[in-house]
Amino acid sequence: MFNTKQANDLQLNPRVVTRAVAGDALLGPFINLPGVWSNEGDFPGRGWNMIALPFSGSPSGFRLLMNQFNETLTVTVADKGVPNRGFGSRPDPATGDQTIVALDYEQLIEQIAVDDFPQTTLTRTLPKTIHHEPGLFLNMANKVTNDLIIARLGTIPHGDSVLALGRVQHVEGKPDITHFSGLPIGLGREDDVLSDVDPANPTYMDAYKHFHFHLFKGLFDPVDPVALIAGALKDLQVVRSTVFDFDTTLETGGILNIPFISNTANATQMRSIFWLHELSDKDENGDPVMILQYAQIVMLEFFKRRDEQPGLIKWPHVSINTMRRTSRNPVTVAEMLSRGIDPMQPAQAGQ
Repeated sequence: MFNTKQANDLQLNPRVVTRAVAGDALLGPFINLPGVWSNEGDFPGRGWNMIALPFSGSPSGFRLLMNQFNETLTVTVADKGVPNRGFGSRPDPATGDQTIVALDYEQLIEQIAVDDFPQTTLTRTLPKTIHHEPGLFLNMANKVTNDLIIARLGTIPHGDSVLALGRVQHVEGKPDITHFSGLPIGLGREDDVLSDVDPANPTYMDAYKHFHFHLFKGLFDPVDPVALIAGALKDLQVVRSTVFDFDTTLETGGILNIPFISNTANATQMRSIFWLHELSDKDENGDPVMILQYAQIVMLEFFKRRDEQPGLIKWPHVSINTMRRTSRNPVTVAEMLSRGIDPMQPAQAGQ
């Protein structure tokens, strides 16, 4: 746990940028986050993604795209003692300055299965990289606002920049998994998913109906997209968990987008919850096996609401995954590529 003494140590010592090391107490709640997390080994294909997209070839004007994926999340660099200068007497920085610890991360996602409705010939290449995101996890060591002690900054090549603030919860054993619906907000009374698709009587929600009654890969349901997160924990012996809950709607958080995104399918808010689990099982080095899960929902806004309320329909873009820490010693993607290693492929002996 992070304490006042550690915060003071950060403030009074020079700023240090170094390779992130799991177990470093100065990382605060992110103490176990450094390393390489992936679906390799125990959890292949546990990544799932759903997104509604404007599509002129559909009677309703949109299609629902589903992806199954593998991921590599690399947490590489620790920037300890980042000073935000404030007001206060000098030379004592503790009176007015804020101190932050930052962790670099890089996320790479590769599609291994895909389907959509109405079905198209688009995005059928397998495997295929579908997401790349460099970013930072921030731990505010002091001077926090409303218990918002963590933040996540992410930049996405589509043209989005995200700042989400959050809180941390420590739980003994398994945590309660937060569930949420994957259905759009702002539909009309007639827009339900309670009956299967009838080709003779098309409805606005046929895309969601299709995947609700015919689960993607027989597993993923857009009505309850987080169910697979809870299911993955069923047979795991979890000793303790740390929950990181990030939300762009809190305080000064938000999303900025390039004009094309804003004018077509505007990303307006995001919530992402990470569950970091320590298992009773030990790895080959005698350390506890660590599992990382997340559920993320990004609201995309396009098309006029159908419930007679002002504004646009909010379409949930949902991503979930369950990964294991496959290495405590993170290697950057650039280092991997310089050594001729494909970061999306299972590591070979000696790598």
